[in-house]
Amino acid sequence: QVQLVESGGGLVQPGGSLRLSCLASGSIFRFYVMGWYRQAPGKQRELVANITSGGNTNYADSVKGRFTLSRDNAKNTVYLQMNSLKPEDTAVYYCKGTRGGINSWGQGTQVTVSS
Repeated sequence: QVQLVESGGGLVQPGGSLRLSCLASGSIFRFYVMGWYRQAPGKQRELVANITSGGNTNYADSVKGRFTLSRDNAKNTVYLQMNSLKPEDTAVYYCKGTRGGINSWGQGTQVTVSS
């Protein structure tokens, strides 16, 4: 398993931007499929975006055109750039790494979009 630590959450006004980072331990990070999920109060955890080891990305319809997921294998880090944030983006955001059918999760970082 890989250990994951998220950072970059916070409070932002509607229309603002944040960049989340997820730092992974281990030397085989580049083989992992990495993803960001989010969970709002009273709702199920949902996929925001994921990226394969080859760099192919997939986004939830609700964030397409606003969020960009990228990875830097040299830094063992994935980034989620979030622009044009909306109040409905408010949630705890979790990083997930998957390899060989085994999932690893970070502890989550709170994102609050409010005026």
